[in-house]
Amino acid sequence: MTALKQPAPPADWTALMQFPRLAPWFEKQKPAVPVIPRGVRLYVIGDIHGRLDLLNDLERQISSDLETAPAEVQTIFLGDYVDRGGESAGVIERLSAGDFCTAICPLRGNHEEVFLQFLSNASVLASWRKIGGLETLHSYGVDVGEAMRGIGYDRAQAALIEKLPQRHREFLEKTRLSFTLGDYFFSHAGIRPDVDLERQSAEDLLWIRNAFLQFQGDFGKIVVHGHTPTPTPEVRPNRINIDTGAYASSVLTALILEGETRRFLATGPADASRE
Repeated sequence: MTALKQPAPPADWTALMQFPRLAPWFEKQKPAVPVIPRGVRLYVIGDIHGRLDLLNDLERQISSDLETAPAEVQTIFLGDYVDRGGESAGVIERLSAGDFCTAICPLRGNHEEVFLQFLSNASVLASWRKIGGLETLHSYGVDVGEAMRGIGYDRAQAALIEKLPQRHREFLEKTRLSFTLGDYFFSHAGIRPDVDLERQSAEDLLWIRNAFLQFQGDFGKIVVHGHTPTPTPEVRPNRINIDTGAYASSVLTALILEGETRRFLATGPADASRE
């Protein structure tokens, strides 16, 4: 009987057998697995855009998932709580109340940035109304009839300032631009390639798209972001996008990070078990 031919060993192992002193070098070339500190679990939630119903649904899933959680758990929100969906005020009420099932770290999205700008500059509504600002104003009980016709921005501003709870304003003003833990960096839109993480501008953290999305190199950490909707979570070697277009798709996604593991929860038809 003819003996089965054994496959040739990989090139790197051939080199190791011939040159044992190269072994440490090859060990260093092995790609590191991104991790967060032991004993910590992070839930990271993408763009909500006024879908309070989805936020409540996802929180119920997280609450059930906590049965296996370590002692330290935190939920990071990637921003864009407001606009487009119908319950922006309800989302801010929910998050600012401090009764989420875990501790939270709310980051700022570009839509919160525009919201805050409008509070001091009524003319901002000319552009804000085109990206969902009217829905946010309506959720706070502001009459948007004039604003829909491109007039009365100052009256809409005065009405919002009057109706906006102080707790909501403080929540928005205290949102962070970024957060980092272990081998991960979190921001709403992404980062500017070839700029140190500590030196990123607010403009890029809130608004960047193509220069970040098309970059295939190393950012120094895995960047977890939203801002650019995709049908399912987008997992790349250097970044993870979890904006699944909740306001239109009804799919709100949470990335779960613990040690070396990654998994997902989601509302709607998304595959909650995807690794």
